Amino acid sequence: MDINFFWIAVGLAALGYFIGDGLKNFKNPKGSSSGYPALIKENELYLYLGLSKEEVSDLLSKYPDAPKVELKGTTYYPYQHFLKWLSSNDIYKN
Repeated sequence: MDINFFWIAVGLAALGYFIGDGLKNFKNPKGSSSGYPALIKENELYLYLGLSKEEVSDLLSKYPDAPKVELKGTTYYPYQHFLKWLSSNDIYKN
């Protein structure tokens, strides 16, 4: 009889854990982030694209109309927007 109470207690503890863990993202069911920052500095862009620094600088100099944001003299690239632009046909028209 005592062992039954043990399993009931374990079940209730697990239930409380999973309900509490589920309530963390109750208002945001998809999760809070994708693991990538929203804005990437120009000097760190090569890390997220898997290219060398020279390849990224060539890409940016060849296509100055790439989506970017300048704040206080620092150039940032919106990661998702930049990837969408990079995979679109807009840069391959020439």
